[in-house]
Amino acid sequence: MPAAALVPRFERALHVAGLDPVAGADEAGRGACAGPLVAAAVILSGRPEDRIDGLQDSKLLTPRARERVYEQIVTHSLSWSCVAVEAAECDRLGMQEADIQGLRRALCRLDPAPGFVITDGFAVAGITAPGLGMWKADRVCACVAAASIVAKVTRDRIMVAADSDFPGYDFAVHKGYVTALHQQRLEALGPCPLHRRRYANVRRAASLDRP
Repeated sequence: MPAAALVPRFERALHVAGLDPVAGADEAGRGACAGPLVAAAVILSGRPEDRIDGLQDSKLLTPRARERVYEQIVTHSLSWSCVAVEAAECDRLGMQEADIQGLRRALCRLDPAPGFVITDGFAVAGITAPGLGMWKADRVCACVAAASIVAKVTRDRIMVAADSDFPGYDFAVHKGYVTALHQQRLEALGPCPLHRRRYANVRRAASLDRP
């Protein structure tokens, strides 16, 4: 039986404290060795008529369920945004800084601006609103779960589209993550522009570590 949909109880508590609107932020693709890191931010409406049915951490949903919930989020949220940090920029910045900058950019695009920010894992510096990083926030906080779905669905769509741009890598299947299939294709074809050169398996495939 699927878990009950998350409701914005953290958001309601912060509203009572005068810290609304509350935004959640999360990313997808940090662990992939190809494709962008995608960061998203969401401010839920909070109105009963805008309740998001089936809202959960993106990792707990099937692809079909994620697509269905995604459509509800972008239709019924007060505000949402999404940004992609491309592979070359991830290489230049390093993944931690790319993650922080992606989340910051997504949050800065929200309108209205958030009065408080909850992020998954760690707080994001460099934003005007106070914030809190919560361990596994996407499992317990509705706005962060919503952001995780927007980020995941957006990134998956990018990687499916990349499948035709870079045939042979099967990006539509593994979405750029390190799997046996992806490694096989990477070793056979070598890296493409979507691959992150900082990753050891990509460097090996590109012969960048040879003396």
